[in-house]
Amino acid sequence: MKLKCLAVDDESLGRKMLEENIRQVPFLEWVGTCKNAFEAMEVLQQLHVDLIFLDIQMPGMLGTKLLETLPQKPMVIFVTAYSNFAVESYDLDVVDYLMKPTPFDRFLKAANKALEIKQKDLAFIKTPGPEVNDFFYVSVEYSLVKVRIPDITHVEGMKDYVKIFLHGTAKPVITKSTLKGIEEKLPANSFMRVHKSFIVNLDRIESIRNREIRIGPREIPVGESNMEELMRFVQKG
Repeated sequence: MKLKCLAVDDESLGRKMLEENIRQVPFLEWVGTCKNAFEAMEVLQQLHVDLIFLDIQMPGMLGTKLLETLPQKPMVIFVTAYSNFAVESYDLDVVDYLMKPTPFDRFLKAANKALEIKQKDLAFIKTPGPEVNDFFYVSVEYSLVKVRIPDITHVEGMKDYVKIFLHGTAKPVITKSTLKGIEEKLPANSFMRVHKSFIVNLDRIESIRNREIRIGPREIPVGESNMEELMRFVQKG
């Protein structure tokens, strides 16, 4: 991994030193130098930059003001001869604050901090979320039966048992469970409790009439307290 770096300093010696330091660090890639904030703004519009080594006290616009104007901020390491901007710089969430003249080992320490931040950001982006299965198993007559969630049309609670109705299957899967227990296995964005005894797959609803839902040949009652939530879903759809 390499961090694309821009050096911004109004002094030619400062720009030269920054460029030399950047070129010595294997994971830093020098992409250019600018002598003021306005040049930096132009470069940032044209190039992708991961990290700016930015002077603060520059004519025309302070480095701190440049950072405040950027809509999408790269990482920033301030490099300055003035210590009085330190507090303000940390309010701007910069990686580090280097004082001139900067020893190379101190420069390298700041660069390593930037690399660590970038690696953590990439790891967060690439880390997959928790795996969500599209099935679960239920116990049926001393056997475990696999139930595919997209195939479920609706579920009916019957005291200590539930009936799980599946698309294309005449007979429901009957298992000893509670309706709440099955509800916890179903994704809330596609299944809804529409009655104290029924959960429906919202994608399988064919029509709603007189507080009844039709799914295939079956009519499912809608509880009075559940009707408002169901109507909100219909209006969104």
